[in-house]
Amino acid sequence: MAVFQNNVIVDKPLDQVYQFLADLNNHEQLMPDNIYNWSSTTDEANFTIKNMAKLALKVSERVENVEIICTPVGETPFAIKLSWKIESIDVNQTKASFVIDAELNMMMKMVASGPLQKLVDHQVNKLKDILG
Repeated sequence: MAVFQNNVIVDKPLDQVYQFLADLNNHEQLMPDNIYNWSSTTDEANFTIKNMAKLALKVSERVENVEIICTPVGETPFAIKLSWKIESIDVNQTKASFVIDAELNMMMKMVASGPLQKLVDHQVNKLKDILG
């Protein structure tokens, strides 16, 4: 299992950060430029990664003000789980951590590790830009 993660401190209360992340409609704002054909609901998102593949994700678990877990819908080249974990630092600050767990064989790890870490880093930075 390969784990890619990063975290950020956001100057917003825990419940506001959770509400933003719990709705997959908001996740389009967190995506890098190589994502297109985005469509989403509160619980599912479908999109295309340029020069790679179409992907569909669904919220598989929500723990209010703690964690949101997304897993793929349908076939994927490898097992993957995306998790946002949030914790309160104080009344107006929240730590948000984005973690991707992927079951990658050695070849996939060489190809996918860089892009997956870049995705994690991009999303936490965008979250800070959007929410402050």
